[in-house]
Amino acid sequence: MPKTVKAELVNSPLAPPGPFRRAVLRGLGVVMPPLLTIVLFIWAWATIDGYVLRPIESGVGRIGVFFAMRSNVLNGVPNDVDPNLIWVLDRNEERVPPERVSEAVGRLDRLPNQAAMRGWRIKSLQHGGVTYVPLADRKWIPESVYETVEEYPGSLTLSTARARDVYEQYVRLEYLPRWRTIPVFLVVFVGILYLLGKFLAAGVGKIVVTSAEMLINRLPVVRNVYSSVKQVTDLFLTERAVEFNRVVAVEYPRMGIWSIGFVTSESLLDIRSAANEPVLTVLMPTSPMPATGFTVNVRKSEAIDLDITLDQAIQFIMSCGVVVPPHQQCGNVAPDLSAAIAQRLQREAGNVANHLTAARLDQAGARPEASRDGDGTPPEATATGLLGQLDLPSRSDSAPTARDGPAPADR
Repeated sequence: MPKTVKAELVNSPLAPPGPFRRAVLRGLGVVMPPLLTIVLFIWAWATIDGYVLRPIESGVGRIGVFFAMRSNVLNGVPNDVDPNLIWVLDRNEERVPPERVSEAVGRLDRLPNQAAMRGWRIKSLQHGGVTYVPLADRKWIPESVYETVEEYPGSLTLSTARARDVYEQYVRLEYLPRWRTIPVFLVVFVGILYLLGKFLAAGVGKIVVTSAEMLINRLPVVRNVYSSVKQVTDLFLTERAVEFNRVVAVEYPRMGIWSIGFVTSESLLDIRSAANEPVLTVLMPTSPMPATGFTVNVRKSEAIDLDITLDQAIQFIMSCGVVVPPHQQCGNVAPDLSAAIAQRLQREAGNVANHLTAARLDQAGARPEASRDGDGTPPEATATGLLGQLDLPSRSDSAPTARDGPAPADR
């Protein structure tokens, strides 16, 4: 083979990859399926958490904060509090005597302003058997609530936090932990779906859904997206009157091109009578949206039943043939195919040599009658036919090379 041809084969895009690239590709083939599966689940969970679970938690938390602050938060220092139950610290972090506090402020509701003017700090007070602590917005919350949030503040800064911020974090920690909200969310979600399905099964529900879909179909951009999504969801989630009982392969849209289809029924009686044999009605789905396609009627003898499930066929169609069922994947047949081709070429070459030898003997007169085959075909014709089957280029058709020398006309 000339060097130029070898260089073209080496630089061809069909050349086999090197050892390093082959090893990297094998590693990617092993790592990518589980990695993409994990990424898909993480993306789905992040979407549900960000757009469904967190808004629900926020709404429920606000309701809880409203009722908790309504009964447990003091807007100021009550006048009926015993001064001995109020802890006021001076600049040296020592407690100011209650008598001095009473003399300085007069009415206890003025205590926050008077304490700020004198450089005092109100640490806590007791009212109704509950110890309260002040916050930056001069509201008082129970000390137990403050300590719980102080242990797990999250992104909250307690020195500048308001009472509502503290209570939102408290409700989230005490009443809305994830180990409690996720099961409750699933139960409530399934219950809502059940009630919604019962409602839609009634006549009023169908009217409401139909009216809503008519309104959506009037929107220019939304209707295209909604119709596509509805087709996919209806294919997988709704109870269809058309049930696919098996998967077949038919030559569609012309002979030699095989397409996968879903058998829906035994076709029409008139079509079966015209075909004089059983006929199947087959839905020919399109990629990558198997919810759409064409309905064709084919003879039962022209349809091949495939050993795959409906889900596997849908995955094959949606992936445009990339996702193949494991039991339908073709193995590495290259070594066996090469060995079979080599044996066939060796056997045919031997037959050609034998027929050429017999032809020479026949021309020399050594085999006047035995030179023909059993069917009366001359050995020259048999040898020529075998050469044609091998698809070997003839000497006369090949272009002259440097080794052949110039053409006869130029010599």
